[in-house]
Amino acid sequence: MPNPPERLTSAALGRLVGYSPQQVRDLERLGVLPPAARDPNGYRRWTKEHVVVLRAYRALAAAIGPVPARRLLPVLRTSPLAEAAGQVDELHASLARERARVVEALRGLAVVVGEPDLPAVEGDAMTIGELAQALDVRPSALRHWERAGLLAPRRAAAARRYDPPAVAAARVVAALRSGGYPVPTIARVLDELARHRTTRDAQDLLDARLSDLARRSLALLEAAAALHAFLSARAEPGRRPGEGSAEPRPPA
Repeated sequence: MPNPPERLTSAALGRLVGYSPQQVRDLERLGVLPPAARDPNGYRRWTKEHVVVLRAYRALAAAIGPVPARRLLPVLRTSPLAEAAGQVDELHASLARERARVVEALRGLAVVVGEPDLPAVEGDAMTIGELAQALDVRPSALRHWERAGLLAPRRAAAARRYDPPAVAAARVVAALRSGGYPVPTIARVLDELARHRTTRDAQDLLDARLSDLARRSLALLEAAAALHAFLSARAEPGRRPGEGSAEPRPPA
């Protein structure tokens, strides 16, 4: 990839990454790009450092979405370097947690349709706190899903208790809600599970969620080069973007 010139207009910077001049200016306004220097006539003048940041943003947006990328890039740009590197690590960890959540939901489908009419066994039930911890959600989320008709825990002395079928249903809800599926879609899937003992719709949605997570993982791996260049430029402010680190000096 050819090196960009030392000074760039908004249009030239945008062309390097496939953005319009207005998109470049908007990203500066949102704090994604550091402020550009201004010529006496008011025109912005961008540098190679801005190219590195913008390429990192574009790669990150492809992996996690434009809105999360717009929130995260200013943090990566301004926080201590160790914290910024940790934030990138957390992106990979978050995808792994989401994938594990979907896999557990798929495993739980058999519980939902297996033998839901067996008598409840107290030792097999979970409290709302235990289930929230297992799903990595807030207890308020479980109460919200209950009010929406997605979950139906039994009550014991005014406390909610979640038997294995309710736990399995909650795993399905958590996996689909984290993927952005709306409540009516999830309600339809759970109704199919309850009424017809079929898992086809749930499996289709969860499989689609797994495919999306795989796509995002690959996009994040593809973004690694741009993020490495971005964080390396932060680690070595004097190094020109795109250049490798200096060769280690031999011992005296």
